[in-house]
Amino acid sequence: MSSRIPQPCDVPNGTHDGELRFYINGWKCDSHAPWAARGLPRPQPGPGLPAGAWTTPSPLSTSRVHDARAIASGKRRSSPEAYRAAQAAVHKTT
Repeated sequence: MSSRIPQPCDVPNGTHDGELRFYINGWKCDSHAPWAARGLPRPQPGPGLPAGAWTTPSPLSTSRVHDARAIASGKRRSSPEAYRAAQAAVHKTT
């Protein structure tokens, strides 16, 4: 987006009505928005992100699993408490 102050709409003619929003093709009012140009009704706000959007595993959590395996196998130094906790986490059956 540019730092210019948007005009009521980038369409040179016609009546302008409704909210001003930035679309891919520029600043448009509700009368000249892409959905209005196709003759569609104004889209309603959706539910947001899907439920699983925040449950995807991050690379940090997978590295912790590998660290627990390394600690449990004795390849990585740790305290006795961390060693026992890692062994319990790695050898846990689901």
